[in-house]
Amino acid sequence: MTTTFLDFEKPVATILDRAADYRAAGDEAGAKHAEGAARRLLAETYARLSPWQKTQVARHPERPHFADIVHALVEDFTPLAGDRAFGEDFAIVGGIGRLRGLGVPLMVIGHEKGRDTASRVKHSFGMGRPEGYRKAVRLIELAGRFNVPVVTLIDTAGAYPGLDSEERGVAEAIARSTAACLSAPVPIIAAITGEGGSGGAVALAAADRVIMFEHAVYAVISPEGCASILWRTADKAASHAPEAAEAMKVTAADLKGLGVIDTIIGEPLGGAHRDPAAAIASLTMGIANELQPLLSRTPAALRKARRSKFVEMGRGL
Repeated sequence: MTTTFLDFEKPVATILDRAADYRAAGDEAGAKHAEGAARRLLAETYARLSPWQKTQVARHPERPHFADIVHALVEDFTPLAGDRAFGEDFAIVGGIGRLRGLGVPLMVIGHEKGRDTASRVKHSFGMGRPEGYRKAVRLIELAGRFNVPVVTLIDTAGAYPGLDSEERGVAEAIARSTAACLSAPVPIIAAITGEGGSGGAVALAAADRVIMFEHAVYAVISPEGCASILWRTADKAASHAPEAAEAMKVTAADLKGLGVIDTIIGEPLGGAHRDPAAAIASLTMGIANELQPLLSRTPAALRKARRSKFVEMGRGL
């Protein structure tokens, strides 16, 4: 079990500390009783998470990242780099391999946030620059030419907002990436694994099927960003972020009800960060299940259904 506890999990941490004290004193029965109480409290806590608490879980640094998932999802993964126009972006990575179990060729593209300080800086905390989205377009078009299905793994707070990113046309790159997803002649499965934020997430999520981890979040803006617009000042924005998260309907259950996503992938007790291997196994099975029915469809049928899906999405809301 992870030793990094979120604020609302502190009562669970207190009970586990007590269990450790019991064990150190040689009281194994007391330790097991305390651990059982901690598991029950954890289950109760996660059964009633608020949207803001789910946002914190989605951002947990120990959740599975692209590098973890792609290792389990595909065999013989070969990274493909560069946008053939400016350079390489390490926030958005991609490559080709074979789907484990089925042997189907697969192009996988997604955000990588990094694990430690050095890798987080290298990967720009998963915030893609224009060249990252142009690389995604290149890989989607490459997959189309060779009839290779595409899987996207989405975990980003949004596209990189720096001056250099704006100068190189990040908005245009996001639009072209979204268009490339919509027009691809091959199946596309999008999986929101952590934080799906802003256009930086949507650019890789215009897919035939959109699946989402149980405790992931997905929205056009972060709760803090929404609160800063509505309440103007930084101090008020921070205090109103939970209220904004509630109103924005960022959770998987909310989005499934609205028709924005198609399938919710369950997570282990206490979130994917507590048992990454089990979470990745569930996600891999979910991707395979969603992909198989799409493999027999023609390019024209895929495009038509995909475009209709997103055109119809907002009607009647």
